[in-house]
Amino acid sequence: MEIVGLLVSPIHAYGGRPDDGPRPDPDGRRPTAVEVRAGLGLVGDRYFGRPAHRRAAVTLFAAESIDTIARELDLPATPDPLLARRNLVLRGFPVDELAAGRDHPGALFSLDTGDGPVRFQAHRPANPCRWMDVVLAPGAFRAMRGRGGVRCEPLDDGVLRLGPARLRILEFVPAEA
Repeated sequence: MEIVGLLVSPIHAYGGRPDDGPRPDPDGRRPTAVEVRAGLGLVGDRYFGRPAHRRAAVTLFAAESIDTIARELDLPATPDPLLARRNLVLRGFPVDELAAGRDHPGALFSLDTGDGPVRFQAHRPANPCRWMDVVLAPGAFRAMRGRGGVRCEPLDDGVLRLGPARLRILEFVPAEA
């Protein structure tokens, strides 16, 4: 698998009413590497160190989700997956399966892009909002349900980079049959 997108932004660009359009994000960065801090998030991101967001400080999204949405909505081109405003966009792994469900906790997993593994605890799904109809395409809000990514808590300090990555599930308790 690989990390195909990274987003660190000091502002919440999708605030207010979608009809008014997104707030300009002149400082939003699409870096080639991000610094992860245990219990805090991504250095420079709007949720870094905010107590209310500790369990949701880092969001992951599957690039395949945006591919599927583009097909379902019959879009002429696939939108940029970073428009969903998730921090890490992965290709080659079913990200939404990491999230906690009614019958199981979220997965404990690690990501390694060459600088050593960084552990995360997956928590709840990163549900889409109506902004997706404005920034991706009409109908994207509904199409993203169940595939909007996952909110995670970083458990280690480390660095993640664009490019090839290894994701290892360290602990996952599936639903009882």
